[in-house]
Amino acid sequence: MSQIHTLYAITHSLYSGRARSYLIKNQIPFRELSTGHESFKVEVLPKGKLATIPTLVTPAGEVIRDGAAIIEHFEVANGRPCQPAGPRQQIISALFDVIGTDGLLRPAMHYRWNFPEDNLDFIRYHFLYSQRDTPQREEKTEAMMNRMRHAGMIFGVTEQTSEMAETLYLEYLDALNAHFEQYPYLLGWRPCIGDFGLIAPMYAHLGRDPHPARLMQQRATRVYRWVERMNRADQDAPEFFNAGTDLLPDDEVPETLLAVLRVLSEDFVPETRAAAAFINTWLDENKPEAGEPAVGRLAHSIGMAEFTLRGETINALAQPHRFYLLQRVQAIYAGLSPVEQASIEQLLGGCGMSEILTIKLDREIVREENLEVWRA
Repeated sequence: MSQIHTLYAITHSLYSGRARSYLIKNQIPFRELSTGHESFKVEVLPKGKLATIPTLVTPAGEVIRDGAAIIEHFEVANGRPCQPAGPRQQIISALFDVIGTDGLLRPAMHYRWNFPEDNLDFIRYHFLYSQRDTPQREEKTEAMMNRMRHAGMIFGVTEQTSEMAETLYLEYLDALNAHFEQYPYLLGWRPCIGDFGLIAPMYAHLGRDPHPARLMQQRATRVYRWVERMNRADQDAPEFFNAGTDLLPDDEVPETLLAVLRVLSEDFVPETRAAAAFINTWLDENKPEAGEPAVGRLAHSIGMAEFTLRGETINALAQPHRFYLLQRVQAIYAGLSPVEQASIEQLLGGCGMSEILTIKLDREIVREENLEVWRA
């Protein structure tokens, strides 16, 4: 039996970039196929349950759907090589995983879909050739692209909020660029789980689509270099002449990274707070049964949560998936000693993120048979 894994993904997919980068950096042999291949529909989808990417098929034939689950599969099997040992770094790494996969969707969608003069031909090529060459190919491409354009709006990007979304993104980009002037990765000299979460929006959308890629190259060269190195198997840090090989010692979280979180907290915390309140109301009114899908197309549509950011009202889709990942941050915190918890509270308080330790849904989300479902 071949020892090569198969990753069903597409180049322009936000979530595919997360799993692909993990496989590359951990030197796990794989081949990548589009979901347009007949094998995905016939062989993979019945086990994967949802037609989403990324989906991995192991050499033994096991099907693992979703980037977080793919990474967790290898982390468990290999002694968690990308999880920091210290509690401060563990919390920051897990937090960046949530922010990357759910907290930066607004700029990712805005910079992809609202600059058609630069992006449209490039994006259309990728949507078109991710599908089989059938008579319906053009029609399916337009339908898929229109659906994703709408997704940008439901994540809170409108004519009224687009300027603010750009301002916040540029502040974040500048802060992240300053951090990568000091280190090649978030927590030092090799990637952690947080790097893989963050690469999701920073590669396919913000670091590859023509308009935002040019912006990143010209304004934040060091961020662009990080995007490149996250897709290289080696460390790829020749510009650091005294580079180390591990995460920073003594559980250090550099001030430059805390500065990035201060910018991100301004958006991430109020949206998380509003989404939790909205979803908890929905849970109380609808009382989904244990085992009922909480995430994805099989789940019930919950609705839009409203919050205020820099004087602007934003309405964005309330997504349980954010809290599925945030549970991991909170579980790490819950398992610490009182002294360690106090250190974490001080750390997160200094960058405006302390609320994320207590903002929770009234029902936990667990993973069963390739689906994220409500626990009793």
